[in-house]
Amino acid sequence: MTQPVETDDAAPLDDARISDVLTRWWGFDRLRPLQADAITAALARRDSLVVMPTGGGKSLCYQLPPLVDGSTDVVVSPLVALMKDQVDALEAIGYPAAALHGGMSQEERQAVRDRLAAGELRLVFTAPERLVNTGLLDLLARVGVRRFAIDEAHCISHWGHDFRPEYRQLELLRDRFPSASIHAFTATATPRVREDIARQLNLRDPVELVGTFDRPNLVYRVVPRTDRMAQTLAILGRHRGEASIVYCISRKETERVAARLAAEGLLARPYHAGLDARERHRTQEAFTRETIDVVVATVAFGMGIDRSDVRLVLHTSLPKSLEAYQQETGRAGRDGLAAECVLLYSSADVFSWESLVRKSAAESELEPEEQERLIASQMEHLLSMRRYAQAARCRHAALSEYFGQPYPPAACGACDVCLGETDSLPDATVTAQKILSCVARVQERFGVRHVCEVLRGAKTDAVIRHGHDRLSTFGLLAALEQRAAENLVHQLLDQDLLARTSGDRPVVTLNDRSWEVLRGAREVVLLEPRAGKAKASKADADDWEGVDRDLFERLRRWRRRIAEARGKPAWTILDDKALRAIARERPDSPAALLRCKGIGEKRLADFGPAILDLVVGREET
Repeated sequence: MTQPVETDDAAPLDDARISDVLTRWWGFDRLRPLQADAITAALARRDSLVVMPTGGGKSLCYQLPPLVDGSTDVVVSPLVALMKDQVDALEAIGYPAAALHGGMSQEERQAVRDRLAAGELRLVFTAPERLVNTGLLDLLARVGVRRFAIDEAHCISHWGHDFRPEYRQLELLRDRFPSASIHAFTATATPRVREDIARQLNLRDPVELVGTFDRPNLVYRVVPRTDRMAQTLAILGRHRGEASIVYCISRKETERVAARLAAEGLLARPYHAGLDARERHRTQEAFTRETIDVVVATVAFGMGIDRSDVRLVLHTSLPKSLEAYQQETGRAGRDGLAAECVLLYSSADVFSWESLVRKSAAESELEPEEQERLIASQMEHLLSMRRYAQAARCRHAALSEYFGQPYPPAACGACDVCLGETDSLPDATVTAQKILSCVARVQERFGVRHVCEVLRGAKTDAVIRHGHDRLSTFGLLAALEQRAAENLVHQLLDQDLLARTSGDRPVVTLNDRSWEVLRGAREVVLLEPRAGKAKASKADADDWEGVDRDLFERLRRWRRRIAEARGKPAWTILDDKALRAIARERPDSPAALLRCKGIGEKRLADFGPAILDLVVGREET
């Protein structure tokens, strides 16, 4: 396989054919990093493996080539919702595209097949199982398909974080279409996963294009979890009226949090695999059409969401891997504008995940050796996630380096560490000694909650029954709330300054490092979040520079009204980046509007007069 190509800066286009199509259909004059290389490979009909972060513009790499050479191409996609959103967005600019999926009637599917046979379509979206099991391949052979784009290609690899067995059927494409090129696209793939993708798809001498994993428009924050609900409400308060996704570790938690948010007046709904399929679909539709702002979800919600203006992704619990975290936070800021990604962290989640991993392995039909291998692999992912959360270093650098890419030594200006939002707890070593002393006084026989109740001076039944209200450590941390005290204990566990037993009722114990702290031979650093407001990143400030916010909100209301009338997701009409460009430039003519990024000829024809009326204040919403 060729060496990965990395490109950092968008550049003017040398190919007049590509430039003309890009400007006329999408209203842009430049491509994002790696897009030009990927499109050139596709037009040359050379296999490729393209790794771009979510929001990096992968879809344009397979949407543009068939317009240039008049071909019919196929996109393999894992989810119906993802296909529908892409087709809606393409139809909005007049692009001849369609999808074939199980949610369509027989008449609808036949109409698409007729358009395909007549050569009217440039792109056809379908799922892997429908592609190989419905006779579609025979029709595609008659049409003369030149290219297959495999979206979410990591699904074909056992080493990927979202393996799907049906993707393995795609290996037959090379035999059935020997002259067609195959192009694999994914947002997250380690070198081992990339090699497996190329092998499973039988790619021939592919161009391997690996984009920069860093998303500079995302602000990453890791906050010690002290009061999940209060912290969630405070963070969402920074994004009122904006699209937000809140991830929870369990179905029960999603429903509890969604109910509380709704009670607080937020437009929020739960989403998890245990809900009825129709209910999940209604929630997804409401989110994409902007009739709700917040989805509270398990990881079942994510890959099928293509909404470009998500301004917040909040994890209330630790994700199971950095690959999953990168994928889930990648739902934010797909339009390139600033967005916030917050993780509420407690090492208690690590123990919860470990218990789930072991239980799942035990209930599987795998042999004992395979079970242990599975547990070891998942725990390795989990510990990488834990190291990211507990490290007081640049979040962008940590993520980039995990995926094998160096990061400049300068501060990113877009994470809690580099923005200076965390403080060291004063007298942290003394506080740690109090906690460790209490663990020793209760004879290393109790869990985190009980130890903290003793330290806080809580006269619970258990504390009194064991006589722990008479210990010298009773009430030493009386000024702290229970959750705050537990957070400090978890920080000591993270730093291996305390140990914890396994099992359903784990207890905290001392280790060699604990005694070093107690003897004063080791200094301790404990972090506490600043009480002040989260700082704005440079990206956020730049995105709003010169934008007339009142006009932007009028444009948003107009967009929502148009989307509702058409029954389409609002972002497919115009994304936030285009609306901000209009609100910044305040165009006063069709020619000036056409110069705004995101306005192509079709959108100018469809919406130009209405937008210009809004700009000069002739139309009210």
